Amino acid sequence: MPQKKPQWIAFQGEPGAFSQQAVRKLLGDRVKVKPCQRFEEVFDALEKRIVDGAVIPIENTLAGSVHENYDHLLRYNFEIVGETSLRIVHNLITPPGVSFKKVRRVYSHPVALNQCLEFFAKNPQIEKVPFYDTAGSVKMVMEKGLTDAGAIASALAAEIYGAKILKKSIEDDRRNFTRFFLLRRPKDRRFPPIRSDSSRGWKTSLVFTTRNIPGALFRALSAFALRDVNLTKIESRPLRGKPWEYLFYLDFLGHINDQKCQNALRHLKELADFIRVLGCYPRGEELR
Repeated sequence: MPQKKPQWIAFQGEPGAFSQQAVRKLLGDRVKVKPCQRFEEVFDALEKRIVDGAVIPIENTLAGSVHENYDHLLRYNFEIVGETSLRIVHNLITPPGVSFKKVRRVYSHPVALNQCLEFFAKNPQIEKVPFYDTAGSVKMVMEKGLTDAGAIASALAAEIYGAKILKKSIEDDRRNFTRFFLLRRPKDRRFPPIRSDSSRGWKTSLVFTTRNIPGALFRALSAFALRDVNLTKIESRPLRGKPWEYLFYLDFLGHINDQKCQNALRHLKELADFIRVLGCYPRGEELR
């Protein structure tokens, strides 16, 4: 029998990025991955059919929402088919043979550096150096063979580049999670099934706009409140071309085929100038 063509999934960052860990968590090791430098490249790769799907971060419990990706969700016509939350564990990583007392510089993405400030306060002899990517910092330290420097990144990055974890979990806050979306082109039947448990229920994401009049947002949200539909996220983004007007992104618990959710959506459509369902997908696991 002919061998099945492998599925390709795009993510932002170098191999070993936290987004690649999210790919593994959602789809296992049966897919191929395509690293991209920028988020826009991830979306373009999916639109141009270079890849079959994409995994993007959408919010972090400490840093907040990834606003760029909310804007891309509106610009591109993709479907959210899955979500997962990944605990972000920052590790101090060096080339093999480099001891902690030799480390004078540590490279990583600015967000990662700022999430490890207690470590740097306890070790003032170590300079924190911003770099474009967490996994990319490990790659650079290994390629240059630096003997007085390290990087902050995932355990997967250490594994991929043959580096050594000197200190595990140096982040300030252990309740540091990033939520990721899994995207595909609409109704793509070739897309690989995700590792999900629909027994946890379903979640639906949408974006809408309302008229800029008093009480408009209150009335829009009441479409869900009146039917006991639980909203889990609301995010506003500027509406381009209309200064000081906004798009509203919503996540709610429930399947779009549920009667009360259908009623809520019909009600919202009567009030909204624009509405688009971005995806209906199995609810991700609880944070632990």
